[in-house]
Amino acid sequence: MTKKQEKVPQRNTTHILSYLMKIDQSIKNGEYPNVKKLNEKNGWDFSRSTIGRYIEILKNDYDAPIEYDFQKNGYYYTDPTFYLQRVMLNEGELLTLSTILPLLEQYKNTPLEESYRKLMSKLIEMLPDSITVDSALINNEVHFISDPITTLQDGVFENVLKATKLHQTLNMEYKTARDSDYQNRLFDPYHIICQKGSWYLLGFSHHSNAIRLYAMPRMRNCVITEKKFSIPKDFKLEDHIDIQMGAWGNSGEQFNIEIEFVKGLKTYVMERTWHKDQIIRENPDGTVYLSFKTNQLVQTASWILSFAGGAKALNPPELREQIKKAAERILSA
Repeated sequence: MTKKQEKVPQRNTTHILSYLMKIDQSIKNGEYPNVKKLNEKNGWDFSRSTIGRYIEILKNDYDAPIEYDFQKNGYYYTDPTFYLQRVMLNEGELLTLSTILPLLEQYKNTPLEESYRKLMSKLIEMLPDSITVDSALINNEVHFISDPITTLQDGVFENVLKATKLHQTLNMEYKTARDSDYQNRLFDPYHIICQKGSWYLLGFSHHSNAIRLYAMPRMRNCVITEKKFSIPKDFKLEDHIDIQMGAWGNSGEQFNIEIEFVKGLKTYVMERTWHKDQIIRENPDGTVYLSFKTNQLVQTASWILSFAGGAKALNPPELREQIKKAAERILSA
């Protein structure tokens, strides 16, 4: 086979790791492999430059301690304890892997999107040559309908994530939903939240002297300061958000929510878990009763309204009042 005809796998194929594994095994076996030995042992017809590229991948991508022994005319590991990690997936795990990529939609406009894509690509690349990943399965067979994605200014997400991990105060310009102009704010970030396609930051606002929830799309010129902060020992995330219902409009007070769904929604409602602490049952007339506790009245009211009359708030009175006012605003629009 001529050099032009030589079968050189592209770096991003699923076969790459199988070649690296065989080279690794020969080195670990003390065979001091070289181009000729590797070709003869594995039935390859690779050139010196191709094997050289694989050696460089082992060195650069896997930190393999490879050196060449000119007396023994072959490669060896300077650290005999080094091993090349391998990835073996069964069919079920492979199918799970193939459905993860569409979930990256929720990480659009954040650095996590590219990081996760690189991670998934690397996992796929590391599969042995006995397993191939059908790109049609990954891209076309499974779809997730996500909420509209908000846009973040460059640098905001990175600095928020770093400051949250390091417990350092942020200096930023922030605009509330009601304001037309940005104002300077100092903010101690406690917790990052992704709700329905949008990113939020919960923490201590120096401006308000209280814990507040900031929408990350409304931040700009976000800078990490040198000032360190400590999260209060009595801080509890559940006092400010409800993972099932949301993060906006909470008062900290827990309300016992009671809802009745029309008979036509019975199957739809009863086949789902709406809240981890829910009580759900079918009434004698075919309607469905649902109750749970939450501090998210605003989000719960919005959720009930989304059923377009198919759900009726029974309690608490505060929830009924919110829905009534919202309905009046809709009719007066």
